[in-house]
Amino acid sequence: MAEMDRLLEIMARLRDPEEGCPWDRQQTFASIVPHTLEEAYEVADAIEREDWEHLPGELGDLLFQVVFYARLGEEAGRFGFRDVVEAVSDKLVRRHPHVFGGARVDSPEEQSRAWEAHKAEERAARREEAEPGSALDDVARTLPAVQRAGKLQGRAERSGFEWPRDEDLFAKVDEELDELRHEVREAAPPERVEHEVGDLLFAAVGLARRLGMDPETALRRSNERFERRFRHMERTLQEEGGAIGERDLAELKRRWQEAKAATDGDAE
Repeated sequence: MAEMDRLLEIMARLRDPEEGCPWDRQQTFASIVPHTLEEAYEVADAIEREDWEHLPGELGDLLFQVVFYARLGEEAGRFGFRDVVEAVSDKLVRRHPHVFGGARVDSPEEQSRAWEAHKAEERAARREEAEPGSALDDVARTLPAVQRAGKLQGRAERSGFEWPRDEDLFAKVDEELDELRHEVREAAPPERVEHEVGDLLFAAVGLARRLGMDPETALRRSNERFERRFRHMERTLQEEGGAIGERDLAELKRRWQEAKAATDGDAE
């Protein structure tokens, strides 16, 4: 594909030891990881906002990250872009035997189970090649904490460690909240309070997953609602010649309810 070849040529030129870009030449696998994460979030943000005009550009920025890693791998004699493409192509064919083989899948749910089964087999094969490991192996530590919590819980559940009822998860959240409240009332050291806050958040992730929600998406949308309501409060007060810091808590609570009603109609 001519467009892909052009991008690979541009990447090679940027890394050229003599005539390349000084910034690109000094990068390593580790140094561009933060940029990769940022570009992935920008893609997600464009999709969330349905910004179809700018999405191709954001996807291009993310693709460039893959090309950058491939170039680094090629320079080190480890792998190249062709190896990256072959790896994902082989994986997709292997994990879709109902499309590229003789297997049959009758529903998206059945496909999801088959996909996870194939992934589990691949992880088991890697462990046999190395040394005995855990069902939690290869859950990336660099994932956002909420997303990683969900993946860890999913792996544990597939191993049989799962709460049997929805009510058990509600009870777990209540339990963690009570423990946090106790530590705060007892003026526990900050590390103990942090411990309980973390446990509460982890339990909330589990409850969200149990209810069929993606906790990362749910929290992101809560962030957006908060931002929308808070901005409405700021704007309203500014139009009246005031500011949030000049109002007492009782008025701010009332203003918050007004903002909820005005922005998304869910005042309570």
